[in-house]
Amino acid sequence: MYIKEFEVRWNDLDANRHLANKAYIEFAAHTRMTFLIEHGIDHHVLGELNIGPVLFYEHIYYFREAFSGKPVRVTLDFTGMSEDGMFFEFQHNFYDYKNRNIAHCEIMGGWMDLKTRKLIPLPEQMLSLFDKAIRSDDFRILTREDTRKYAKKPVDLS
Repeated sequence: MYIKEFEVRWNDLDANRHLANKAYIEFAAHTRMTFLIEHGIDHHVLGELNIGPVLFYEHIYYFREAFSGKPVRVTLDFTGMSEDGMFFEFQHNFYDYKNRNIAHCEIMGGWMDLKTRKLIPLPEQMLSLFDKAIRSDDFRILTREDTRKYAKKPVDLS
């Protein structure tokens, strides 16, 4: 498990003066990026390979409030990846200063070629970096079918 601590700032609050939805999303994204950076996957590497992560979904479940003036800790569990590295899955838990679980987040995404804008398998150079990452106890190999488990399809305006 990977852990990152955040100070709850004034601009992280909403009209109810507790941690805003956007802050949970931003804290989770920052935790994922520092996890990737610490595993050798930074903006330089992504730029050289011309690829970037894209999220398919981000589900957050809220349990308790968090307020300004107290830190929030965010964990990351690496819970899944396809054999070719195209798809990934992470889970985050958010904890208040008393170590109470205040929220849970599940995300799934993939890697995209920034020129073609298509999903791609990870280059071997990056795939080997993920081999060194600590995996959750319930880690699983993802398939394309896992990315469609919610069966949501776009419906355009007519």
